[in-house]
Amino acid sequence: MAYRVLTRTVGSSQQQQQLKLLSDLLIRSFSSGPKNVGFIGLGNMGGPMASNLMAKGHKLHVFDISKDAKDSLKAKGAVPYDNVAELAKASDFVVTMLPNNDIVADTYDTIIGGGGVKNQTIFIDSSTIDPNVAKAVQKKVKAAGATFVDAPVSGGVPGAKNATLTFMVGGTSEEYQAVKELLEGMGKKITHCGGYGMGQAAKVCNNMMLGISMCGLAECMNLAIRLGLDPKVFSDIVNASTGRSWASEVNNPVPGIIPTAPAASGYAGGFATGLITKDLGIASAVATSSNSPIPLGALTHQIYRTLMAKGLANKDFSVVYDFLKNTEGK
Repeated sequence: MAYRVLTRTVGSSQQQQQLKLLSDLLIRSFSSGPKNVGFIGLGNMGGPMASNLMAKGHKLHVFDISKDAKDSLKAKGAVPYDNVAELAKASDFVVTMLPNNDIVADTYDTIIGGGGVKNQTIFIDSSTIDPNVAKAVQKKVKAAGATFVDAPVSGGVPGAKNATLTFMVGGTSEEYQAVKELLEGMGKKITHCGGYGMGQAAKVCNNMMLGISMCGLAECMNLAIRLGLDPKVFSDIVNASTGRSWASEVNNPVPGIIPTAPAASGYAGGFATGLITKDLGIASAVATSSNSPIPLGALTHQIYRTLMAKGLANKDFSVVYDFLKNTEGK
């Protein structure tokens, strides 16, 4: 009824279409029950996220370049696809969780070019990419007649597995409300950061802080051990003092301190050095474009680029401790 009243007051078909899309979003935000959800990107983060949505009763349509990743979700009841456009056609919501700017842009171009965009579909990109790329993709999806929000995540693989991720959403208030319930199936804190690209802006700044804090912790742990402190004793002191951080509490880089941290298993799994290096590169680029000084961020980026050159791209980013431990100050 409200929609009919509103449409009588506007003359252009474009305005009426915009009002209808807004009405559809508002209706969806208050609807409940299982949804058809497309999920593209089933890696260390995306696989558990998709599984959690299935646990909430949603019907999953999944795609990944890895057949094993698709088969794993298929065994749980998901429908696998070989074509992202066909996946999008079958979905009310589409979540993308992809490695970098180029893959995100190419994926959405393929979906749009393949006729995968429906007016009622809401696309949610949870990758970590340049805010400007997110804005460009949003414009393309909107021009094709659908809705797009950027909603990158924080919380790492443990957060993805335990559905305790933090989502940082960029979009309108109505779009935020439309995606909030679905995102709550994968996370515990869903925050509206502002307009398009602002979710990515928050994520890039957060990950720069993450990289800086991990390098700082690794450096201090190494110094403490060389000075003769017991690493567990010093770790307890840090976590009860002003040096406490997510890295110190959850992902201490010294083997033997936290049994569940990647350091306890040869720095396998976790958040790859290659990914933090990519994110720090994005931070450097947007810092340049916004004329923002980031001396610590730039130094941290250089440190992780060095780790990449040492062949450590697939190790958890806490491997920076192992690198420092074996480096003499000369």
